[in-house]
Amino acid sequence: MSNHYHVILYVDAIQAENWSHKSVIERWHRLFNGTLFSQRYARGESLSKVELNVLDKDVVTWRARLQDISWFMRVLNEAIARQANAEDNCTGRFWEGRFKSQALLDEAALAACLAYVDLNPIRAGMAKTPESSEFTSIQQRITTAQLAHTPNHLQQQTKGLMPFAGYPRQDSPKGLPFRLTDYLELVDWTGRIIREDKRGAIDESLPPILERLNIEAKHWLFLTQHFESRFKGLVGTAYQLKQVCEKLGYQRAPGLKNCQTYFP
Repeated sequence: MSNHYHVILYVDAIQAENWSHKSVIERWHRLFNGTLFSQRYARGESLSKVELNVLDKDVVTWRARLQDISWFMRVLNEAIARQANAEDNCTGRFWEGRFKSQALLDEAALAACLAYVDLNPIRAGMAKTPESSEFTSIQQRITTAQLAHTPNHLQQQTKGLMPFAGYPRQDSPKGLPFRLTDYLELVDWTGRIIREDKRGAIDESLPPILERLNIEAKHWLFLTQHFESRFKGLVGTAYQLKQVCEKLGYQRAPGLKNCQTYFP
């Protein structure tokens, strides 16, 4: 957008914990210079036992930071700020404040947030259709799908984005728990309703994915226009919300009423 951006992240903690020392160091060096010991290690030079012990401690810290959303946002925002200030030939604070983060607890919350983000340019009047919305993942996915022989195949989806793996099953591959074509249909349908601003006029031919997620059409349309403003840090069904709050030791479940309303 013109003054902000949205990003949906998936932290693969299991994969990150299985990275080798070399892999952690290589990834860290893509962002920072590292230390003298890590630079020597990357060049294949031998280190003493004491030096390796020091490097091991650094690797533990770096591994944690590489799977930390706060560190991800810190690095990303700093890069954007430096580029923007260079273009404007100025210095000083670029971002107004700290980023806002919401945890998506289940499929329904994930689908609603995905559509909310992908339809941002349409709500703002910057684009008329998802495929014409610049700098969005939905545009990239549509472009790739149009050229693919089998759009739902994982290998034929957009590289660099989490693939749509289809409906959850026991041997389901890693990816978003929907079929790509179903999601594209859902976003297209939603975009048309939002763009035409037909209050109360909802198409009878609803995308089947809404029925599977047990979300009413009127609630879905509201979510895709007001997702950020209706929820606090945790989003999902009341059951999922209560479970997570119990694990986190919360005495109250924040946003419980809204979760009960929009994710029955």
